[in-house]
Parts: sequence; structure tokens; C-alpha cells
Amino acid sequence: MELHQRIISAPVDFGAIRSEFGLASAYPAEATVEARGAVDAFAGDRIDRTDIELVTIDPPGALDLDQALHLERTGSGFTLHYAIADVGAVIAPDGALAKESGVRGQTFYLPDGTVPLHPTVLSEGAASLLPDQTRPAALWTIELDENCEPLAYSVVRATVRSRARLDYAGVQADADAGTLHPSIAALPEFGTRRIEAGLARGAIGLRLPAQSVIRDDANDGHWRLVVEPRTAADDWNEQVSLLTGMCAARIMLDGADTDGRRIGLLRTMPQPSESAIASMRRTAAALAVAWPADQPVGRMLAGLDPNSPAALVLMSEATGLLRGAAYTVVNGSTPEILAHSGIGAPYAHVTAPLRRLADRFATEICLAHCAGTPVPQWVRDGLEPTADTMKRTDGVSGKVDRACIDLTEASLLAQRPDAVFDAVVIREANGNRPAVVFIADPPVLGRCTGSPKEGASVRVRLVSADPVTRKVGFAFPA
Repeated sequence: MELHQRIISAPVDFGAIRSEFGLASAYPAEATVEARGAVDAFAGDRIDRTDIELVTIDPPGALDLDQALHLERTGSGFTLHYAIADVGAVIAPDGALAKESGVRGQTFYLPDGTVPLHPTVLSEGAASLLPDQTRPAALWTIELDENCEPLAYSVVRATVRSRARLDYAGVQADADAGTLHPSIAALPEFGTRRIEAGLARGAIGLRLPAQSVIRDDANDGHWRLVVEPRTAADDWNEQVSLLTGMCAARIMLDGADTDGRRIGLLRTMPQPSESAIASMRRTAAALAVAWPADQPVGRMLAGLDPNSPAALVLMSEATGLLRGAAYTVVNGSTPEILAHSGIGAPYAHVTAPLRRLADRFATEICLAHCAGTPVPQWVRDGLEPTADTMKRTDGVSGKVDRACIDLTEASLLAQRPDAVFDAVVIREANGNRPAVVFIADPPVLGRCTGSPKEGASVRVRLVSADPVTRKVGFAFPA
């Protein structure tokens, strides 16, 4: 199924979703004042690394820039410099800003604007790694061998200066033209080798169509659904963040605080069950997808054409393998699960502190371990509350994302009663559970009555689309 679409838009009001999930965008006055007056608590202790020609890669228009990188090909491998906004240096641990961000947990992204973790004067201003601005950062240096396996890694507090703000589509276009910015000229080779290393570890990557809601510039107040194309540049850049998170986890697990206790905040996920893998193998066999008995699921998925009906079905089913993600606190004891099965290694979030609370705490642990100084008491005291906040807000974030897409789907399709669509059957009906189909134009996932076969390309008819309940339904045969 080709994922092309006409521009179909509809007026959509996301205010009800904000209210339903209690997303108040207004920041308390005391915390906002604190953000405006934020200063670098470690200004006198930083090393000056403004000589590194860092660049950022983010979606177009983004201003909350957490990361800037410089990747160099060396005679023996690669050297990665990865600067992360040093949020821990500009937020007083016992202040109003720390308290409010501790409740918010993360930035929520809605089509009509964000509900930020921090006031935008900080997240899109003084703490953001905007181009041509000198900023405090936690600077990672990772030395890698020819196969892009890390040999040495550390993080220090530094002063940095980004040279350019790039976006994914532009990086991909430059890569295709052979004109990549010198600071990331080695990114395609690095990314390709790190992806292969992940598959060798047993990592599981999904390339399902990513639905997004964007503004229709031709119609004020109207919105449309699109399938965001995922480029190789997205995958290469993701590997930089994943590598850094893996190094962070190793620092936490291999080191100890000055009192000898191991301290950490990991992102973990249990191994998928044998029954889930067996179910996927049955589905693959039914779809005539070759899957050798000794081949890991991640490598099988990586070999699929992401636009094929079989890939849509198998990758949808594979989401069931990636369940049970948690923020796991290490505080003197050793939890049962320390690794993230989707990544195939221990992992920690440290690369998005402007947008995610956990990263500030995990970064402080790594900074302390690398400097040989005690982990700050506010970090140790805050690990369990932070893990709880992240669990709660991750759940809300997923529901908000789904609600925005569901509302847009229902609003768009309400204009087309009884319309007939081409679809791919993602899941066939089973007992009381209806089938699920994917419509390419507009890109919609919806329930479907009848008994279409999994993986089949079919024609379905729209039978319901209610913006109030945010539900749509299709019928087969059309």
C-alpha cells in the first residue's frame, strides 16, 4: 500500500483534550520568575569547549534544543562529542521551579502547542542549545573503535557553542547529495554500524507509519493527518542518543557513589515472553514471511519492506513485545531487571533534560561518578519520586497523543459518510475483538466489522465517525 494522500482537513479543537487530561499550560508565577532569573550554578567550574563545532538536529521550528553533536572519523574509529543542555545547573533543587517540573514530569506535545516541562524562557531560551549562543552543557566524549563499539566514555560540565540548527529532512537531503555539514559527515557510517550492532545485540526496532496531526496552512483553524516519513537520518541520529544512554547506564552500573553504594536511574524493559514470540512466528508463517528459526525477531523485522502489508501486520504485532517499560531505581541494591530488551542492553535517559525530568537526575549521577564526587543528596532523595512521576506522565502522554489523533481522524472522516476506502488488515477479528484496518488516505487506524483476513488488502466502508467520542468504524465487505 502506498502512503500517498490528498490534503483533507477539518476544524479541530484540542482544548477538550487539554481539559480532560488536566494539562494546564500556565506556569506558576513564582516558578516563572525563578526561570527568568536562572543562573549557572557551576559557571566557575566549567571547561571551555566552545572550540568544538557542534550542530543540532531537530524537527523544523523546534526551539527546545537539548542536544548538539560533533562526530569525527579518526584513524582508529570515531570520536563523538555530544553536548546536552545542563538543566541541573540552572534549577535550584529546592526551588519552585524544581517542584513544578517534578509534578509535570515531561513536555506534552499537542498539535496546537506544547505543555512544557519548564517555562519556555528557559527551555526555548536560556538553557536551549540554540545556534551561535554560548551555553552550559553536560558534554559527553565517547571514543569508538572501527565497528563503532565504545572504548571509553565520560561526561563533564562544559561551556559549548552550537554552530548550526539542522533538521532531519535537510540532513537526509545533504547526505543524499554528499554535502553533509563537516560536523556530521561521518554520521551515515556511524549510524549504519550502530544499527547493525543493535541487531547483533537483539535490539527490536519498529518502523510503523507514524501518524501526525499538522496545521493546514491553507485553512485557518483546520488540521490534517499525515504519515511522517522516517528517513535514514532519523535512524542515524537516534543511534547517537541510544549510544549515549547505554554509556550512561554503564557508568551507573559499573561505578559507585563515594559511600560505596551503586546509584542509578535506568530505563528498563523485560524480555518478551516465549508465547509472544511464538505468536509472531505463526503470524509470519501465515503471511508467507521467511523467518529462520535462529534469526532474532529484530533482524527479521529489519529485513521487511516497511510499506508492505506483511510489515504493517508484523510490526503492529511486535508492539506487544515491547511492553513493561519502567524507570528502575538503583540505590544500593540490584534490581532484577537492569536491561532494556528493545535496545538489547542496559540503558538510561540522559539526552533530553529540557523535555523529560528523569534525564536531569540520571545526568547528575553520571557527572558525579565521572568527577569522583558524591551524588548530590537531592538527586538520591528524588530518584523514587522521579521514577513515579515518569511512570504516571508517560501513561498520560501516550493517551494524549492517541486522543489528538483519534479526534482528528473522527473530524476528518465525519465529512465523508459511507465513503469506501482501500485498507490493509492489521489484525483480524478474534472472538469479541474486532478487526483493525489501516487506511492510507487519510492515514487512519480503525476498527472494522466483518472477517477480513490479516495482511489482506481490502475495500472497507466507513460506518461511523464521531468527533465527540473520538471513534471511527469501518465495515467489511464494503
